[in-house]
Amino acid sequence: MNIQTITSGSNPTVKAIKRLAQSASSYKDTGQIWLEGEHLCDSYLRSSSNLTLQTAVLSQSISSPWLSRLQAFACETILMPDALFAQLSGLPSSGGLGFVLRAPEQMNTIQKSADTVILDRVQDAGNVGSILRSAAAFGVTQVLALQGTALLWSPKVLRAGMGAHFALHLVENLTVNEIELDVPILATHVHAGELLHVLQAEKRLPNPSAWIMGHEGQGVSQALLDKASIKVKIQQLSEESLNVASAAAVCLYASSIVLKTIPSFP
Repeated sequence: MNIQTITSGSNPTVKAIKRLAQSASSYKDTGQIWLEGEHLCDSYLRSSSNLTLQTAVLSQSISSPWLSRLQAFACETILMPDALFAQLSGLPSSGGLGFVLRAPEQMNTIQKSADTVILDRVQDAGNVGSILRSAAAFGVTQVLALQGTALLWSPKVLRAGMGAHFALHLVENLTVNEIELDVPILATHVHAGELLHVLQAEKRLPNPSAWIMGHEGQGVSQALLDKASIKVKIQQLSEESLNVASAAAVCLYASSIVLKTIPSFP
């Protein structure tokens, strides 16, 4: 393992990492992804992700236990003072640990038969990260993001996803015309469609399937609604009280393969 110590904020490597850590879109230009914090870095190391660990960045106060763990990885390791790490960090309170990952060259192949979530211009990074967590929890293997959706590998979405990225096949920057799947498409719709709990009770929720989750204000676009074989609404006591992340969790749980493996009790 190659270990170097950097103490200057003017170092070109520090400047490059700072851009990755503090810019939502830098990864699209560099092909590099920044993970920060012990939870995200641990999730990556425990995953079978096809992202390659290039560089581990550690503040001096946290370095000891992580250095031994990183011995198995052929990555560059940078040690720096806590104050310098805090300068490049994208977090208000730095955790002192970050990884630079190399994205695979091919991240744009759609798996047409996979259990899927389609994000239609979901703009809030927290909502997108939460939906990714629900997708991973309930057996979805693929997330497709249309243009206008928060960037999936941006630092904010990564933090909100809490490691879910590493369990999912992610494709972004898609157009409506590129959404061509071999599984039934279900679209959430506040004012129209069949009630989710009725579809579930009658066992009419297809699996595998693709759920469309729409823009926070405008909902699912008409062009995508036209592709849906089933339009679904969630019964609510108060009209439109669920945000898109909550609605996604309810829908994905209702159609989840998890439900098909839980034994029923009298």
